[in-house]
Amino acid sequence: MKKFSRYLSVFISLALCAAPLSAKKIFEDADNNSGLVRSYEAGLAEEEFRRGVQSYYRGMFNDAIMQFERALSYLPNENLIIDWLGKAYYKAGMEGAALKQWEYARENGYGGLLLDNRIEVVRERRVAPAFRPEAERYTEAGAFAGIYSGNMIFSQPVSALPEPDGSLWVLAYGSNELLKFDINGNVIHRVTGPLVGFDRPVDIIRNYDGTLLVSESAGDRIAVLDSNGFFKKYIGKKGRGTGEFVSPQCMALDSNGNLYVTDYGNSRVSVFDKDGNGIYSFGRKTDGFDGLKGPTGIAIIDDRVFVGDNVKGCIYEFDTSGNYKDLLVNENTFSFLESIKVCGQFLLVSDKKRVTSVDLDGGITYENVYAGNSPSRITCAVPDSNGNIIVTDLLTNEVYIMTKIPELLGGLFVQIERVNASAFPKVVMEVSVSDRHRKPVVGLKASNFYITEQKRPVSGLRLEGSSCENRTQDMVIIIDRSSAMNGLEEQLETAVKEIAAGMEGVGNITVISSGAIPVVEYKGSPSGLLKFSTKALKTKTGSANAFDLSCRLAVNELINAQLKRSIVYIGNSSFADSSFTKYSISDLTAYLNNNRVTFSTVLLKMQAPGEELDFMTKVTNGKDYYVYRPQGLKQIVTDLLDVPSGIYTFSFNSVLPTDLGRNYLNVEVESYIMNRSGRDETGYFAPLQ
Repeated sequence: MKKFSRYLSVFISLALCAAPLSAKKIFEDADNNSGLVRSYEAGLAEEEFRRGVQSYYRGMFNDAIMQFERALSYLPNENLIIDWLGKAYYKAGMEGAALKQWEYARENGYGGLLLDNRIEVVRERRVAPAFRPEAERYTEAGAFAGIYSGNMIFSQPVSALPEPDGSLWVLAYGSNELLKFDINGNVIHRVTGPLVGFDRPVDIIRNYDGTLLVSESAGDRIAVLDSNGFFKKYIGKKGRGTGEFVSPQCMALDSNGNLYVTDYGNSRVSVFDKDGNGIYSFGRKTDGFDGLKGPTGIAIIDDRVFVGDNVKGCIYEFDTSGNYKDLLVNENTFSFLESIKVCGQFLLVSDKKRVTSVDLDGGITYENVYAGNSPSRITCAVPDSNGNIIVTDLLTNEVYIMTKIPELLGGLFVQIERVNASAFPKVVMEVSVSDRHRKPVVGLKASNFYITEQKRPVSGLRLEGSSCENRTQDMVIIIDRSSAMNGLEEQLETAVKEIAAGMEGVGNITVISSGAIPVVEYKGSPSGLLKFSTKALKTKTGSANAFDLSCRLAVNELINAQLKRSIVYIGNSSFADSSFTKYSISDLTAYLNNNRVTFSTVLLKMQAPGEELDFMTKVTNGKDYYVYRPQGLKQIVTDLLDVPSGIYTFSFNSVLPTDLGRNYLNVEVESYIMNRSGRDETGYFAPLQ
């Protein structure tokens, strides 16, 4: 009897623990007057809803929209269906329709703060493009301290180099070392340089071949390290001749791979070719230019060379031959200029206690960071892949992660993109993390996520990978077949062949001809395009270019492709009005962004891209290229692989009852990093049994 009582108590305890996970019908049929437990309409609505959810996760958004609308025809006021219809509209690029559905659900009392935040973020993204010039204030979101729990981690951080995967190299002047941190501030690699060590390092940059370059002010040389920080060789030596230094400071690269180093002791800029040979120097007094007095920071944008002078407190502009062009920022503007880094089409200047951004057109300055009255010496400020500014402070011995104030207050935008339960109880889930302006958050670890089912932690959680680490991509090439392409066959063939060669046989590529009706010309391995010929195209040149339809078709080809996916448009710089008869530019860019597709252009004539192409490339993190640019087009593939992508794939084992695949299974995810967080919740269905 005692044994039976003990078993009974255990059974009751297990039953009580499992109560929240018990089977439950999806919809509460409040209008049911049939006298039955459930109405016929509720059953039909649940079936259409289940099909819609599964179509959504398969990337069939148009099918999902139709199925959710059919479900609503049975239960017109069911908020869960309305919410999912909004999600399907959103992924299909129809953000206005999505907002209407979500707002209607919110008016019905559904969604709470989570839905409020989603509506606010999507509405803000529609009116505030991510590429707008920023003149915002930044505040501290976190810091990596040089001393932790009484132990010295590093001493006197002087420069930083963020990586595309969210990790960060920090150069320590005081401890003569190079450290690599993950996004959470953990040291994952420590480099002391060659056998003799670093000798007062000042700046670090990455070369185009992946090597790291470290300037040593007391060693009068540049140390060349491989991508992991292991020493390879030196560039330069002490002296006043060509290729020699006296206290080298900061570095920058031009488009040809030439290295520019500010030589403080010689009051000049020394230039080296891509093999490390000194070729010339500039900065001495010439007609109309008084000469450099204390060159420190240097940056190069579009082969415009900008050199900061901390004696005169200004920034000068030169061309890549060293000819003085103009005074970008007036003298005595900066109190003690330390470094200059590129931030989009702005310069980011470290100035003792301030970080200032400088507009390239008029030299207008904006204060982004001010350290206040505390003892501080900011030596470097550089943007990272997550939209932050990394600031090194020599005096406080800390590395600060500075974030825009609205982003810190608004938190992260987290979305559960896809749930695959085909191997239930094993579930695979894709989660995207970004800021409020679509900037992906990269480099997160499993410890930055908390995933639950019906508010209980999932079992067997595993981070399978993140898209920022993925070096495989799928690509669609859209070829303009309007009459403007006549006579450009050679340029077109060159562009397609070089892009295909740049993929090195990895990933899949699709070619679409954009004529009056878009046509898929090729789909398969990039190696199949190495002998591409325009004569093989089915679509001949004509007056029409239905670009909107071609772009939609291209995105459709990529929805279920690799997590890194891109479109490259090859053609003319401008469009006719007939190119956007079905879909507007805003609809196309929403479709691209909401499915994480990057859009880039290759122009076959030397000209600036038109307004439409320029807008689309900027809002999707793409770039524009000229077919015969000196570097060739193979670099396009690398550029697209380096575009930040904040998709994280998890797997876990579900413990929820499925009712033979009819139960709607809830899952929630929260992501947090330093002082920012965000969450999302959704549901899925197990396979029918």
